[in-house]
Amino acid sequence: MAHVQCVAGLSHSLSLVSATRHKHTLPDLMYDYGALEPHICAEIMQLHHSKHHATYVNNLNVTQEKYQEALAKGDVTTQVALQPALRFNGGGHINHTIFWTNLSPNGGGEPQGELLEAIKRDFGSFQSMKDRMSAATVAVQGSGWGWLGFDKDSGRLRIAACANQDPLQGTTGLIPLLGIDVWEHAYYLQYKNVRPDYVKAIWNVINWENVSDRLKTAKK
Repeated sequence: MAHVQCVAGLSHSLSLVSATRHKHTLPDLMYDYGALEPHICAEIMQLHHSKHHATYVNNLNVTQEKYQEALAKGDVTTQVALQPALRFNGGGHINHTIFWTNLSPNGGGEPQGELLEAIKRDFGSFQSMKDRMSAATVAVQGSGWGWLGFDKDSGRLRIAACANQDPLQGTTGLIPLLGIDVWEHAYYLQYKNVRPDYVKAIWNVINWENVSDRLKTAKK
């Protein structure tokens, strides 16, 4: 059901995008590639942002152009065939756009205010949430993401994992607050195959102000 809803939602979004001929672009980072060292090295950040994310953006634009042509022709077969590429590249663009803002050279520590209270309510403590999210993220098979999301129906925080570049909201309905990328391109140059060390280190650069702002927006 989640996949069907995701495809339907993406199709609707495509129709709107096609009408405006909108082109997606690679977002600028708010910090230098080396700003997250020693936790994430400059080489990883440069390749991850300027190469990997840029590829998702470029492929998303190409896919949407093809989809627009298929819409104009009423070619449903091609529209359906393009859904996997849309899901993968669109998800990659959505996920990474969130990811860069979730990180900051001034990050780390613990959240404050409303976010911290929500974490304590739903997980017992900040450390408990951190441990549970770390475990879920490390356990992702192959490539994917670990997420802290907001369930608008229940008003509670949830931890989830998504495979590949599946977008959290389109796949589960949860509104993304914090994502940890565990594709190997996010850490292998520095941490090799020791994913747990990377996940442990990334908490030192989490931008809790950004996560807090996302929660406030999600609750509106």
